Order: sequence, then C-alpha cells, then structure tokens
Amino acid sequence: MSQIRIHRSSPRSLRLPLAVVALLVLASPAWGQVSVGADVVSRYVWRGVDFGESMAVQPAITFGAGGLEFGAWGSYSISASGASANENDLWATYTVAASSGLSVALGFTDYYFPAPDANAGFGTGEAHTLEVSIAFSGPEAFPVTLFGGMLTGGSDLYVEAGVPFTVAAVDVGLHMGFVGGESDFYGTSGAAFVNLGVTASKGLRITETFELPVSVAYILNPDRERAHLVFAVSIAP
Repeated sequence: MSQIRIHRSSPRSLRLPLAVVALLVLASPAWGQVSVGADVVSRYVWRGVDFGESMAVQPAITFGAGGLEFGAWGSYSISASGASANENDLWATYTVAASSGLSVALGFTDYYFPAPDANAGFGTGEAHTLEVSIAFSGPEAFPVTLFGGMLTGGSDLYVEAGVPFTVAAVDVGLHMGFVGGESDFYGTSGAAFVNLGVTASKGLRITETFELPVSVAYILNPDRERAHLVFAVSIAP
C-alpha cells in the first residue's frame, strides 16, 4: 500500500542517532512497567485502509513510568506479496488522568516502513512518517473516546470518535474516523469518512485460569467503498 503513503524527510544524519537514543531509553532501568505481546490479525486494516492484503503478526513492547509510556510496535505480513506494507514504529505518550477516569494523552509516533528495497533503510527519511496526536477518554459515567492525529509537515488530519459498551458479557466498541482533506496517506481527494466500524471482544477460555483475548471487527471505508471483517487474537504473558 506504499502508493498511498506520503513521507516527511529529515536528514539522514539524525535518523541513526535517534534510533540509538530510542534503544537507550527502552533499555533504561528507570521504567517501572514493561509489557510484551503480539496480535495475529486476518488483515492489517489501519484507520479504514487495508495494508498488505494479508494476514499479519503484530508484535509490541511497551515501557511505562507514571504517565509516560514509550514503545515499539510492528506489523509484518505473512505473505511475501504484502512485504511492502511491513511497519516498525516507535511511539511515546504522556497521559494525565483524573480519579473519575477522565484522561488526556499527548502522543508522538514515528511510522517506519521497512519495505524490501534500497530506499527503506532506517536512516532514509522517505521511509518515515511522523505524527503528533492528542487523545481524550471520558469518565466512567461518559466513556466516550476522541482522538486527533496530524502528520507533521502536512495537513493530513485524522479525527476519530468511539463509544465502548458491553452486551451479554461481550465488550463492544463503535468508532467513526474522518480525514480533514485531500491526503495521499489516506488516499482521499477531499474531506471524507474513512473508518466506520464496530468491534466485539471477548476472552476465549483455555484453562480455568487463562483466557485468550479474541476480537472481530467490521470496518467500512465509505470513501473507498470497501468493507473489511477482521479477526484478531492477542498473545501476552
């Protein structure tokens, strides 16, 4: 899906030092929490766009200390034809939360696409896309979620609203995502809804003490006139 991506270049001399800094931060003993895991998905559909047209494995590692979290997340197609959609991101968020459950989080993500070609090295600016974001989660009495992300150096604004609830012991979430204008990244020619969907999640009981989280999402991209039905299973210690 690289044809719909835009990339914001930065000097090659900055990329590798930033990678070294990221490794040092991840390895710091100051982090109070560490989590690892992976999702296996029938399709990698991100904000209404299918990347790779293939099943994918999506590993993640997260370090946390107080309201600060820093981590790495990736998506790797199990099909050679989907390798151009492989992804390896570094991200950081800082969250301020109230006792009521209300929270606000500021975030930064470096999307890196290690496609199997000579122009996809980590030090190559064209292989990276940067985003700054803000997320809002409502209190327990009004658990709506709002997210806004802007690609740096451009006008690619993405806004998403979601509402979680429970039906018959199944966690259900509705979401609606909107792109603010023409975007090569999202493949839109103007402002458009690109990500409408519902997700149902439940633990699959394996033993008396262990459940495997599984989910199914129906996702509609009205701008592209495509619908997706995605199955996911999460694996974590």
